[in-house]
Amino acid sequence: MKRYFYLISLVLVCFWVSYLKGAEPRKVFHEKIDAPITPVMANFISYGIDLANKEKAEAFVIELDTPGGLVESTREIVKDILQSKVPVIVYVSPSGARAASAGTFILLSSHLAAMAPGTHVGAAHPVELTGKADKEVMNKIINDLVAWAKNLAQMRNRNETFAEEAVRKSKSITETEALQTGVIEIIAKDLNDLLDKAHGRQVLLGEEKRVLNLKNVRIEKIPEDLKTKVLKILTNPNLVYFLLMLGLAGLYFELSHPGSIFPGVLGAVCLILALVGLSVIPVNYAGLVFILLAGVLFFLELQVTSHGLLTLAGVICLFLGSTMLFGKNPPALRVSPPVLYSLVLIFSSLLAGITYIALKTIRKKPVSGKEGMVGKVGKVLKEIGPEGGKIFIEGEIWQAYADETIPEGEKVVVVEKDGLILKVRRKNR
Repeated sequence: MKRYFYLISLVLVCFWVSYLKGAEPRKVFHEKIDAPITPVMANFISYGIDLANKEKAEAFVIELDTPGGLVESTREIVKDILQSKVPVIVYVSPSGARAASAGTFILLSSHLAAMAPGTHVGAAHPVELTGKADKEVMNKIINDLVAWAKNLAQMRNRNETFAEEAVRKSKSITETEALQTGVIEIIAKDLNDLLDKAHGRQVLLGEEKRVLNLKNVRIEKIPEDLKTKVLKILTNPNLVYFLLMLGLAGLYFELSHPGSIFPGVLGAVCLILALVGLSVIPVNYAGLVFILLAGVLFFLELQVTSHGLLTLAGVICLFLGSTMLFGKNPPALRVSPPVLYSLVLIFSSLLAGITYIALKTIRKKPVSGKEGMVGKVGKVLKEIGPEGGKIFIEGEIWQAYADETIPEGEKVVVVEKDGLILKVRRKNR
């Protein structure tokens, strides 16, 4: 009897474990992208797609709001989406968001495209980063991107005409127009509404057709890790430029006022942080050279009497370098003009001010040491002659001598200092 009891118990336990395993809630992973498309964002999206595939999620949702970004980073994201074994849903949200430029390609590559009310997509015309490409080269770049956009639209059975016009003519459309023209499949007010409307839809994963089963799924948000948060901040071109200027100003102050320590340490830290950002954002190195040359010219003003010409040249180099630094990057990866001109003016004034203070310090008459005593006026305390005497000067009593006899109470001027003995003369001479 006991044997049957144990056997039945074992069957029930197996059944219960199987039930619990089957009852495990199905998952949908969700990432929010609200920044320009850079290698930082590409790595973050790649991590999310890999995690969704590893966990065999029902879908992976990218909530997108981007002004655009770098083509190479966009290509990496699109490759990850196309190779994903889990359906990738790109959702332009919240209201007021956009999928501009690079965001257009990401939306076109998704297995399911959705937008929130009050959003728009498009304006994917390329910007040549160095500003040196001629018309023929730019046409090649545009044709390449047009082919890419049309290919993505064709793969997902979306509007190829819009894909081409978004690149060639920077065309942008609203969510309503996008739905009507077959650029997207869904308009949803929020994430839950999106999942409800996406449930039961069929998507193509490679050669396999899959029906989305998104009822009663558990949404797992993938938060940005510390590294992503820090790099996301440091890829803001306005902040990178400010840190670069502050770093150079701090180091310049330290070089012109050796021993200050704090400005030098602060400058070094800011410069390192700026270089981290510059390693991610494309830069025009000619602009960086001009900015470094400006620092050199300011420093040379301390060594050479140029009557301000070197300082003026430094200001010009600083302005040219600042305007060239981020070249023809997409607008989202350039310093905004008001910030740029304000910082150039502020830091030009600051560096010029530091130079002026340093020059005053260098050219100021010594106030201590051997040179500092010459020319000081004192009073005779004990008659002075060639054999010596005593004077009172600057709150101190000194041994002194003179070529003539000078009685007590007379005012004298120091003409020479030899160790702790001063040579003086009458003041009225």
